[in-house]
Parts: sequence; structure tokens; C-alpha cells
Amino acid sequence: MASDKSGFLEELKRRHVWRVAIAYVVAGWLLVQIATQVFPFFNIPDWAVRLVVLLIVIGFPIVVICAWVYELTPEGIRRTAAADSPGARSEHQSREIGRKLNTLIIAVLVLAVALLGWRLLVLRHASNAASLAASATSSPGGAQRNPGTTSHATPDYAAGAAASGLQVAAQSIPKKSVAVLPFANESGQKDQQYFSDGLSEDLINALSQFAGLKVISRNSAFQFRDSNDSSAEIGKLLGVAHLLEGSVRRQNGEVRISAQLVNAADGTVLWSQQYDRSYKDLFALQDAITKAVADALEAKLLAAPGAVVQSDHPPSGNVDAYTAYLRGVTEYAHLNEAGTQQAIDAFQHAVAIDPHYAAVWAALSRAWTRMGGVYQGGTAQQQAFAQARRASERALQLAPDLAAAHSARSYLAHAEADWSGARAEAQRALQLAPNDGDAKYLYGEVLVALGQCGRAVDLVRQALVTDPRNGNWYYVLSQYLACDGRMADAQRAIQTAIALQPQGSAFHEWLATLAILRGDAKAALAAAQQEPPGPWHDIAIALALQIGPDRAAADAALKKLIAQYADLGSYQIAEVYALRKDPDNMFKWLERARTNRDPGISNLLYDRLMLPYRHDPRFAAFCKKIGLPATTDAVVMK
Repeated sequence: MASDKSGFLEELKRRHVWRVAIAYVVAGWLLVQIATQVFPFFNIPDWAVRLVVLLIVIGFPIVVICAWVYELTPEGIRRTAAADSPGARSEHQSREIGRKLNTLIIAVLVLAVALLGWRLLVLRHASNAASLAASATSSPGGAQRNPGTTSHATPDYAAGAAASGLQVAAQSIPKKSVAVLPFANESGQKDQQYFSDGLSEDLINALSQFAGLKVISRNSAFQFRDSNDSSAEIGKLLGVAHLLEGSVRRQNGEVRISAQLVNAADGTVLWSQQYDRSYKDLFALQDAITKAVADALEAKLLAAPGAVVQSDHPPSGNVDAYTAYLRGVTEYAHLNEAGTQQAIDAFQHAVAIDPHYAAVWAALSRAWTRMGGVYQGGTAQQQAFAQARRASERALQLAPDLAAAHSARSYLAHAEADWSGARAEAQRALQLAPNDGDAKYLYGEVLVALGQCGRAVDLVRQALVTDPRNGNWYYVLSQYLACDGRMADAQRAIQTAIALQPQGSAFHEWLATLAILRGDAKAALAAAQQEPPGPWHDIAIALALQIGPDRAAADAALKKLIAQYADLGSYQIAEVYALRKDPDNMFKWLERARTNRDPGISNLLYDRLMLPYRHDPRFAAFCKKIGLPATTDAVVMK
């Protein structure tokens, strides 16, 4: 028996089966690594990688059997002769074939080691970037939202914590780039924080008017309030070469502002100045700082066709109205219902002081739209939208070239499903303020609702350049990428969103949806269970269970959704029925979503759970009823 075993092993060696098996395994591993890196670049679906792995596994026994049965000779491929037969190859020929196979194995191993080394280098770089990001302080977490409103329906749910994954702004840092960090409040009163924050944001807005100057938005820059990170770390995370920092003291009608422009790479101060002025001279003081920074960076005002210099200062110069406006901006940034109501109160106080203050009317319109679209329904919602409409009309009357007024009008039109109006106003806002990341985001949001996924992806990526730590925008980018069929990028984008804002509302619900699109029931349920408690958790669980084996649990989860969220989550209930392959109930709940004015219906032309039914005549009829085209460039799940 031992002799037979030894003879069999010797025969395996003589026929080079071991060498062929090793060469095949190494070459197969290398092919899988190349596929995982290259396929996403060409938007090849994820299932193609799994197909490659399956074919390699299936091919292994076939190759081993062929290596045993056949041999390669100078005359071609022929059946392998027995060792003691006259046609058996000589020992010299066997050694020659062995050397060639050894050379092949070594060559493939060298390529495999080179690829492995490259991947380790990339992963180490990503890990270093993530560890740097993790040290940054975070802004407040996600907002409470209407379950029927997906996160993209409102562009104001911005927050952040730590960056990882897909980094849109991780390109070379331009020399002409700056982040205005929140100025320290040295007034000795915490309730004056809004004033120093407002001055910092005013400088952000003013510097954004300069051509070729990259300026980081408030959302990302303010995450580094009181940060212990070095200027180099902050500059790398925000993608800027310079930081503007300082302090504000407001006492007894006087304002003292200290400001300095810092080279982020080494912390050297390029310019610094202290100003002591009367409170009434606040606007002149802000202009002086803006000019000094722009001169230091050699930046010039925008000259793009159609662009108009934007300002949130009151034309009357009324500092009290401006102070009330700053308080409203701070409250609005709290991203919750209470903050929105307090913002409305502050903005109304500002326009009571100065009824001709267009920027405040625009901000008031936006706050009313958020209040109605996110936190209210029924009659209260319609009353809020009416208030928003009046405020936006007043803003446009006072300042037809104010980008914020057109953005507010677009925001309202989108909430009311006026797609043509939303598109025209968003396009006008971007024309007036081509450097405004919010205007780019808003325009992309309108285009994707009209089924233009590719253009929406480009616009959100451009917006993220000036707001690179906006978790909500990464979440929305992930949805648009999935709509565009770029599933690997969509996965990385939502992972970045979760890293930036771990408790972001609906983030894990969307992560579960991506797993559903892959057909991975286990991963979908695991992701859904990580969604924070609330409506989106229940929605995520219900969606995930529909593709799992437990039909009783799937039915119970749907029943719970209907019992608890029939009014606020009618669109998501329609999605569940879409997964259940029940178009009759899907269209029934879509109609209910329309009746309820559920903002979720703006997802329809890029919702890959719904789009498999786009050829149903009822789909086109519903699109016509809500004013959407029946065509989309979305890549549809089979």
C-alpha cells in the first residue's frame, strides 16, 4: 500500500501535476485581484467578479485532470504515456518542461507579490487618513425627519465625524484654497457664540466670491472648533493650503476682531491683524478682512458669465437686523424641529427690523419649507409652504440677482413637486453663484428627480469639494451612484457617510438597500439592524426581510409599517410591495404617497427598487400625474 502511494506521488511529480496546480492557483488569485480593482473602474457589475471566482474554482479540477491526462510535447498536446512505455518522454524532456513551469510560477508569483505590496501600501495610506480624520471633532448628529422624506429630499442634513472611504476632495491641494475656522468667542458670554460664528460664515461667503479660490463651507470647517489637530492635519482633511482663524470680542458697542491667515502645511502666519471698531462699523471691518485675505492669496472677484457678487448684508446697513439674521442662521444649523422654529422666529425678527432685507426673506422661506416638508403634514404643511412662497417672492422682488432667493424658490418648488420650476430656479442660482456648493447640490437634486443620474453625480461631487465632511451629501452621492450603476463606488460612498455621521438618519437603511440590490439577505438584515431606533429602522428591517427566507417575519414587518406609518411612510410601503413583486399594491401605495404629498415620490426615477416596473403602463401614467418624465438614465436591477 505504501509502495502504491509512493508510486502515485512519483507519477504526479513526473506529470508535473503539482506545478500546474500551483501555477493555476496563483494565477487565479492574481486574476481575481485584478478583476476586483479593474471592473469597478469600467462600471462592470459586481456579479461579474463573483462569476470570475466561480469559473476559477470550477476550472481547478479540470486543469488538474488535464495535467494528469495530457502532456505538452514538441509535436503538440498528446495523452501522457505511462512511465515504462516506449512513448514516454525522456528524463531530459521532463526536466525541461519542469523548468518552464517553474519559470511560469515564479513570474506569476512576482506579479502577485507586486500587486499585494501595492494594495498594502494603498490600505496603509487609507488607514493613516482615517486615523487622522478620527481625531477631528464632530458637529451635531442627524436630524429628525419625516419617514416619508428620504435624506436627499432636503439638502440641509449636513453633519460629520470622521472621514474614511471614498474621498471626493482627496486630490492635490490647490495653492489658492482656504478654510475659515470658527472664530473663538471671547465676549465672555456663551450666548454671543452665534455672533462669532456668524462673522466666520460671513467671511466664508465673502471669500467664495473670488474666482479660482477654493473655500470650504461652514459645515466642514466648523467641525474643527476647538480642535487639537495641527494645521497640517486640518489642511489635509479639508483639502486646503491655508487656514483663516481668529477671535471675536463684542462689548459695550465695540467689536474687536483678531484674524490671521496660516499656511496649513507648516503653521507659519502669512498675515495677521487686530481690529478695534465700533459695532456700527461691522460691515466695513468684515470687508477689510476679506480684502486682506484675498490680496494675500492673490485672488480676484468672480468674472464668470452671469455671475453676480453675493452678500448677506442688509442694504440698509442695519446691524441689528444683521445680528438677528446671524442668530437665525445658527439656529437653522441645529438640524432639528426646535432649531428650525427658532430660526423662523429670528428671521421674522430681522425682517421686522428691516423689511427690505432680501437675504433674510430667502432664509425665512427656506426655513418654512423645511418645517413643512420635514416636520409637518396636512393643513399645517400647506400653511408652511404658503409662508415659504410669500417669503421667497418677497426676496426675489427685493433682489432678483440674489442666488439664495432662487435657491429658496427651487427648494420650495421641489417640495411641492413643481419640477420645471425647481429646475429653472436651481439653474439660475448656480449661474449667479457658480462657486456655491449648496447651489450645485440643489441643482443635482432636481436633475436626479428628473431621471438624470449621471449629471447629478457630477454636481454632488463638485459640491463635496467645498464641503468634504458632509456625511449627508456622501449618503446622497451613494444613491446617485447606484442609480448610475456604479455599485462599488456607491458602497464606498455610504461607508464614508456612516464614518462621518455614524447615527445619520437612514444611512444604514440605504446600506441595507444596497445589500438588497446585490441579493444578499444576510447583509441587508445586518445593516438594517444597525439603523438607529425610529421609523427608518422599521423601514429598513421591513425591506431587508422581504428577500429573506422567513416569510412570516416579512409579512409581520410590512403589517407593522402599515399600522404605524401609513401616512408618513406611504412611499416606503410602496417600495416594500415592489420587493414583494406585488405591483398592484405598489401602485396603490404610490397613489397614497401622492395624495399625502410624500416627498419620497421625487425618488421614483432613480429608485432601483421601483424601476423594474417602469414598463408597466401604470408607471408612465403615475409619472404624468405627478409631472415627471417617464424616462430615466438609471441602471435598473434585473
